[in-house]
Amino acid sequence: MAKKRSLAAPNSARVSIPREVVWKNSRFRDAGMCASIFVAVFLAYFPAIQGTLLWDDSSHITKPQSQSLSGLWRIWTDLTATQQYYPLLHSAFWMEHRIWGDAVIGYHLLNILLHAAAACLVAFIGRRLALPGAWLAAFVFALHPVCVEAVAWISEQKSTLSAVFYLASALVYLRFYGERKPSQYFVAAGLFVLAVLTKTVTATLPAALLVVMWWKNGRIAWRRDVLPLLPWFAFGIAAGIFTAWVEWKFIGARGAGFQLTFLERTLLAGRIVWFYAAKIVWPFDLIFTYARWQIDQHEWWQYLFPVALVAALTGFWFLARRNRGPLAAALFSLGTLVPVLGFLNVYPFRFSYVADHFQYLASLGIIIPASSGLVLVLRRFPLPGKFVPVALVVFLGVLSWRQSGIYTDQETLYRATLVRNPESWMAHHNLAKALAEKPGQLQETIEEYRASLRIYPEFAETHNNLGNALAQIPGRLDEARRELEISLKLNPDYANGHYNLGNVLSRTPGKLTEAVAEYQAAIRLQPDFAEAHHNLAIALSQIPGRLPAAIREYQAALALNPAMAEAHNNLCRALSAIPGRMGQALAECDAAIRIHAQFPAAYNNRGNILLQMPGRLPDAIAAYRNALKIAPDDAEAHNNLGSALARSGRLSEAVSEFKIALQIDPGYAEARANLESALLLSEHPATRR
Repeated sequence: MAKKRSLAAPNSARVSIPREVVWKNSRFRDAGMCASIFVAVFLAYFPAIQGTLLWDDSSHITKPQSQSLSGLWRIWTDLTATQQYYPLLHSAFWMEHRIWGDAVIGYHLLNILLHAAAACLVAFIGRRLALPGAWLAAFVFALHPVCVEAVAWISEQKSTLSAVFYLASALVYLRFYGERKPSQYFVAAGLFVLAVLTKTVTATLPAALLVVMWWKNGRIAWRRDVLPLLPWFAFGIAAGIFTAWVEWKFIGARGAGFQLTFLERTLLAGRIVWFYAAKIVWPFDLIFTYARWQIDQHEWWQYLFPVALVAALTGFWFLARRNRGPLAAALFSLGTLVPVLGFLNVYPFRFSYVADHFQYLASLGIIIPASSGLVLVLRRFPLPGKFVPVALVVFLGVLSWRQSGIYTDQETLYRATLVRNPESWMAHHNLAKALAEKPGQLQETIEEYRASLRIYPEFAETHNNLGNALAQIPGRLDEARRELEISLKLNPDYANGHYNLGNVLSRTPGKLTEAVAEYQAAIRLQPDFAEAHHNLAIALSQIPGRLPAAIREYQAALALNPAMAEAHNNLCRALSAIPGRMGQALAECDAAIRIHAQFPAAYNNRGNILLQMPGRLPDAIAAYRNALKIAPDDAEAHNNLGSALARSGRLSEAVSEFKIALQIDPGYAEARANLESALLLSEHPATRR
């Protein structure tokens, strides 16, 4: 009896899946995962998308004087043209302003896209290094709440944009490391330069790459590993030194708040490392501004932080004989945090030694190995292995959604900060600034400024802003002046302080000359201070014989900011007082109206000029009527309209306008005189209709 043939095909006949199909399926899977990350990040950050400008966002979004091509040149060549000298970042802001202007949603959406792109790059790097859980690490990074500050705050586009360049550079370099193609090296180097020009903390990338090579190979070879990165180290170190100098020279990272001994800085560094690690593991009670620690080398317990760090590193070193991963992860995190560990002065140390956005990149040193370890453990448990990662990602997404909700506006942000850190003088100060922009909040504004000064009385800007608030209350100009003088005593080179003191002096009888001197001091310190030029012009125009100088200052203000409608209007008035310049004056009024169509004073001034031009009486009447459509309670416009109507022989209408002007302002002497003249004329037989 013959044996039955097996239905199973022999091994040699098994169908193999072509590599092209596998690669294509892999690409589709990667695209799907990246799309999922983008959707997840969008949902997690949805509360912040409609958020308003926060803290220093307005200093990062391109200012009017830098929105031209020459302004782009200044971004690269003038160290004081931007908030920080990160020229590529501010070039990006310049381009973004060209695309969507001041629409805040555009900046928020771009930050979200950049963060999601960075998370996808994390996955690709993990895959390149054959790490398990690469996509889990990407999702955890994308949705971890410690990243919210970097993503929901427009100013921190420097973190998200530099992270994309940093991670892309690392990915390309890892390909170069395996394939040794020169083109890959130069692309990676170019991306590294772009990252450093966006945010200097990315200068730590070559050191991070060496750590990765040691982790993969167990040793570092000079020709293979170190030599190609030497130019990167040179550029990164130079950029770091330059940025530290700029922080010290121009931004203000110096003074009493930065006077720590090396031992105190070492204590601080140890505490910072454990703080950040704890926030990754336990992402609760995240605050925009954490309490500023008191570092005291005489407190024994503060030594526990650096001692514990050394102990942990020592343990990882011994463990490295079996598993180099923990030491490599620790070295990556520490190396990336070096610029903000306290050994270098950075301006935010005035408020706190720690901030969530400081560990945006460094968090990967914990997130990636922790995700890989979790996946390895869960492989032994099929059911939890599918459920736990999803639950973790959803949990982190919910936390980020809640955290991003406090970044919707300044008042919400600072009130939330003060709940957890009531001694934050910066939060009191910034809450006061937010309240100052709201009607009916003046008294609370003053209280918040005073609360800030009780905690930190040495901050010039708080005295300055308190002075501005007090100046809005009748009878408190002297008190406002004292606060502004304290501000300038603390910081004599404070251009805004001189400007605001000038504003107070200009309202104080007999102090106009002193006001002029303060405005001029502000301009010497900050030549592109358009508002100072404008208010100097207003002050000069009130001094006999200084009208030509006032006109020059108006023109200087408009050269810096052509969109200042009030400056166009005031220049219109000044030019109209000079014989032969009525045409120029009219052009300035028209410019003011083009910028601000609902500008009654500009229409009123336009009417005054047209009234003096032959044959333009009907146009003058129309201009006054336009002014009154916008501001029907403007006594001056009613009086001027009455004068124009009287000239056209429409005395009864003129009388009505003069009467309305007097109803609005019973003490308006010119309107009363005009009314009496119009009534006399209307009673004359020759003028009766």
